[in-house]
Amino acid sequence: MKPLLFMLLSTLALNSVCSHETTRNTAAEADSTAVETNKENPDTVAPAKKLKDTLTIAMTGDIMMGTTFPSTQLPPDNGRDIFCDTKDITLRADLAVGNLEGTLCDGGTTKKKPGPHCYAFRTPTKFGPRLTEAGYDFLSMANNHANDFGQFGIESTEKTLDQLDIKYCGIEGRAHSAIVERNGVKYGICAFGHNSYTLKHNNLDKVKAILDDLRPQCDILIVSFHGGAEGRTHTHLPQGHEFFLGEDRGDLRTFTHFCIDNGADVVYGHGPHVVRCMEVYNGRFIAYSLGNFCTPYGMNLTGVTGYAPVVEIKIAPDGRFIEGQIHSFIQQKGKGPRRDETNSVAREIRNLTISDIKGSPITISQDGHIDLHQ
Repeated sequence: MKPLLFMLLSTLALNSVCSHETTRNTAAEADSTAVETNKENPDTVAPAKKLKDTLTIAMTGDIMMGTTFPSTQLPPDNGRDIFCDTKDITLRADLAVGNLEGTLCDGGTTKKKPGPHCYAFRTPTKFGPRLTEAGYDFLSMANNHANDFGQFGIESTEKTLDQLDIKYCGIEGRAHSAIVERNGVKYGICAFGHNSYTLKHNNLDKVKAILDDLRPQCDILIVSFHGGAEGRTHTHLPQGHEFFLGEDRGDLRTFTHFCIDNGADVVYGHGPHVVRCMEVYNGRFIAYSLGNFCTPYGMNLTGVTGYAPVVEIKIAPDGRFIEGQIHSFIQQKGKGPRRDETNSVAREIRNLTISDIKGSPITISQDGHIDLHQ
């Protein structure tokens, strides 16, 4: 009897160990193994949840559709054409995400002083529907302009996005994460920045706590971050921490890898106002900066600061990167992103990736296709 008892106990112990080996405990995995009984007919078992073979995610950088401060600078017709060249891509994606650089509000005051170099962004709430028409599902608020008009601006922005059914997060003490469900897939999203009022990417303990909380609730986990030094002289991704205007803008290589090591499937960045390199790390996709995307006023749009890509990636149901496409657009003042027939934006990202990511498992073609090495 003792050998039999020993074998039984060993089997139970092995099962207990194996049950803790999975690090990506997703909602999809839970659903695929669950047996659900029909309440009206207990003998009927509901089929397990099955995700599509590939999921498509479209990502863009900073969005500030126009401002009424310090003077009114708004595109015509309430901005109805600002996304006309890009919205076919963001609409067809299973999920479209970006960064809302500023506020959606119709009043309020700012502590920033008016002047030629005043960067306080107040987009009228009537411009909000343009975001829905372009297919956005989520917008980060973890940036250095979400608080331009204080608590009033934050609350107005949140109220407007709620009315549009666009999810958001990233402000300390408010929404720490969001769940977007599309076509039966649950996307968990969190956002981090470097400002005092944002959830900070430098606080890795807090980052891990949010990821640990979010991972079991979703099928795909996405992280957005606002970080890095700004401007055309900061297109390259450095090693270690970046400092700009006296602020620690993050050690972004460490941060992005940490997120993926702790359950993230996709990480996309913004903040430098220029595009940066891309990477696939442990099978998961990272975009280090998607630059300015739709900022027709209030920002320098000359040269590389006007590059406005839409990055479209395909991932497997377990989050693994399959392939992608960099769609090239260049901003025009007062109009927004317009097609770049020369693919200069894709070539810039390609060159930065070759330079800054050594031994990369991806190649980017001249026309922006992202392939994973076989």
